[in-house]
Amino acid sequence: MALATSSARFLNSFRIACSFLFLRDPRVKRSADDIAKALEGDYRQEHLFALKQAVDAYEFYHRQMEECDEKIKAYQQSFKPKVDPALHPLKKAKGAKKKVQGNQPRFDLRENLYRITGVDFTQIAGLNVMTIQTIITEIGLDPSAFPTAKHFASWLGLCPANKITGGRVKSSRTRKVTNRAATAFRLAAMSVSRSDSFLGAFYRRKRAQLGAPKAITATAHKMTVQFYSLWKNGGAYKDPGQDYYEQKYRDRTIKNMKNTAAKLGLELTLTPVVSPETQAAVGM
Repeated sequence: MALATSSARFLNSFRIACSFLFLRDPRVKRSADDIAKALEGDYRQEHLFALKQAVDAYEFYHRQMEECDEKIKAYQQSFKPKVDPALHPLKKAKGAKKKVQGNQPRFDLRENLYRITGVDFTQIAGLNVMTIQTIITEIGLDPSAFPTAKHFASWLGLCPANKITGGRVKSSRTRKVTNRAATAFRLAAMSVSRSDSFLGAFYRRKRAQLGAPKAITATAHKMTVQFYSLWKNGGAYKDPGQDYYEQKYRDRTIKNMKNTAAKLGLELTLTPVVSPETQAAVGM
């Protein structure tokens, strides 16, 4: 990880405004003279000392983070690989960014996780490498601890906890669990709210029906099922997209309408409706 400019160099050149012009973003419209003038000021010794302390602390914490990254990398490499990335290379990451984001390690975490799990979980919408690492550290690498996806979702507290008395369901609220993996799935579910993925379309429809909190839980549950399927069976995941979900929802709605009509002794006939714009275009 490239550290910030050393505090000594930074502070020694602090009074020379022009020395900072190389740091400006290429999209900045102001001229170099305007920026240099804006950097002029009264730099008192106590302010410079406080700044030095802050820069030193910044560099120290980044050195600590580098050591953590190296330790995590070495620990992950100690696991027996389930796939050789050289023989079965990863597909290009969705929405890949050149710049490493946030506290993401400065080594190829995605390839490491792929090597030790045998699956590229990042193909599931909403799951990034940091989220997957959090989940894997909580659940381990052996899916046999959970016989089915339902057991896995129940352990995460992402399915209804039905309380039945006298044959009647008194409550179906999810259980409150303290689980970092469950929190990771919920955060991942929130991140797909504007995506054009299958899960994104599912979340938006559930939010319209039930509200955001329940939609997050429902989407996290569906994401959990997809995750478990890859975790247990391996293979690759291909997102069908929001158009597929909308078509499936339309087909299911029509089927339910036909079933309702049949129960009433009626037959439902579907007639396409021509929009006014189409009628005007064809001269109807």
